[in-house]
Amino acid sequence: MLIENWMTKEVITGTPEMSMMKASKIMKEKGVGRLPIVDEAGVLMGLVSDRDIKEASPSKATTLDMHELYYLLSEVKLKDIMTKKVVTIKKGETVERAAQLMLESNIGGMPVVDDQNKVVGMVTDSDIFKVLVRITGVMEGGVQIGVRLPNEPGGLVPVLDFLKDNGARLMSLLTSCEPADVGMRDVFLRIRDMDKTAMNALKAEMHKKFEVVYWV
Repeated sequence: MLIENWMTKEVITGTPEMSMMKASKIMKEKGVGRLPIVDEAGVLMGLVSDRDIKEASPSKATTLDMHELYYLLSEVKLKDIMTKKVVTIKKGETVERAAQLMLESNIGGMPVVDDQNKVVGMVTDSDIFKVLVRITGVMEGGVQIGVRLPNEPGGLVPVLDFLKDNGARLMSLLTSCEPADVGMRDVFLRIRDMDKTAMNALKAEMHKKFEVVYWV
């Protein structure tokens, strides 16, 4: 799953000379929490988040009057508060890699750039959630089954053959790369809904033949 198929392509950006007050207004109006800062050619120079703006804003306990406050906010430029070392990802990389980078960097989103470091998109944790929902098929219902299998070539074949022979239609298949036990792995399958009698028979027989971790 490539980033370019899931990222937001119409990116709201700012410039280094844009005032913090204007950036804050744009972010609120557009409902975004991050603003990539680019030069005239669209090359990434930094990033400003809503947290950066909050931290740079005067305290509510300030003694400044309204006019002084607005003047101060209009004088602060994005180049003064932006993060210059930005975590990015190329559009040709995968969603899984984006999730890994976001988890390791403890961030909720990042710019997507091309080979010239120009901003071509944004990917956020919400995009990752959309991918998860799509690939699991959970929105279409069905039943998810967790099965513990030998971590060896062909270990999944008996399960797939069993489901096919019993009229079950596979919707999605995921597997964990972290062994549950030595020599074992967990596989997560989602099958379409079946007649209640057939489903109960399938469940009972599957528990007999395999190590079913859960059935939801």
